[in-house]
Amino acid sequence: MPSEATETPTADMPGKDASRSLTVALEDRSYDIVIGPGLLHQAGALIANAAPDTRVAIVTDKHVAELHLEALKAALAGTGSLIGQVVLPAGESSKSFSQLDFLCHELLGLGVERGDVVVALGGGVIGDLAGFAASIIRRGVRVVQIPTTLLAQVDSSVGGKTGINSPRGKNLIGAFHQPSLVLADISVLATLTDRQFRAGYAEVAKYGLLGDAEFFDWLEENWPAVFRREPEALAKIVETSCCAKADVVAADEYEAGNRALLNLGHTFGHALEAWAGFSDKLLHGEAIAIGMAQAFRYSMRAGLVGDNQVRRVESHLQAVGLPITVADIPGPAVPEPDALLSLMAQDKKVRRGQLVFVLVRGIGEAFVCRDVDEDALRAFVADECGKASS
Repeated sequence: MPSEATETPTADMPGKDASRSLTVALEDRSYDIVIGPGLLHQAGALIANAAPDTRVAIVTDKHVAELHLEALKAALAGTGSLIGQVVLPAGESSKSFSQLDFLCHELLGLGVERGDVVVALGGGVIGDLAGFAASIIRRGVRVVQIPTTLLAQVDSSVGGKTGINSPRGKNLIGAFHQPSLVLADISVLATLTDRQFRAGYAEVAKYGLLGDAEFFDWLEENWPAVFRREPEALAKIVETSCCAKADVVAADEYEAGNRALLNLGHTFGHALEAWAGFSDKLLHGEAIAIGMAQAFRYSMRAGLVGDNQVRRVESHLQAVGLPITVADIPGPAVPEPDALLSLMAQDKKVRRGQLVFVLVRGIGEAFVCRDVDEDALRAFVADECGKASS
């Protein structure tokens, strides 16, 4: 998947550690993704450049606030633009109607107006929730994404998907609302737990598996440097992932066609997340790792891809410590096949009741399939759950 995104070094940060800027080309709604170290401390100037003469309200969670809120407030102090902050509970459970209601009222209470900016400082939960709130208060205000997790930096902060969860499925309530700017500060990745970092890496691997076989080759060779969080390796994976997503989003903003490829592993994975109650039992990236392995196994069963490719994918995911089967999910409970199939039926990509899957013909060769055989899928899910198909 060759990228067409524009790449330019940030002028005030020369040398090998210079930041990189990629443009998501959406005509009058185009925006930059800036990638590099130390960006949190430059956020005031960068936001002022992207959204001049505006006021700023920060949205974050309690965990991120302890680590990064004061640094961001200090960066904004010189601009005189900060009007306040809202600190929410950490965790996937915050992507709910109750927290959305609370957040909207808090932002309005701060006096956020249509010309102002909501800054989402956090991982995917905060990015999705704050972005959704920004899309609906006063019929839409601007949002700047400052992702603090690997998963958010390489995936959820880019592309304008915002929303909350429903008991019926992941991200079923939301809106497309593109940011005005994305600041991916790779320095903050040092504060992630190993588990959170691994979960984010699943989305990195996804970009290689769906359309960039050479990138997957690079990951197989260089993942130890990535997990040592070496700056050059981190910059490489974030830039490559964002470049790929920017290219896809520019071509298909509202997921009417090939943007669905970005959901490799997500139909299976989102169903597993919902089954696990959107809890720490199964993080999003862990669910996607299982889902991607399942997509390759299902494709092999359908005669689309060889066993050697499947084993290569499974081996890499296992090498970095990610789960690849339902049996890898902690706890004695096993999902019932019918329950998972019911959750899959709520997937956002469903068209007229027909499930839409992203399948593969090989590493880097994903495609959208709109005619999966229901009986074959039921048998596969039953086998994956360790149940005999009925």
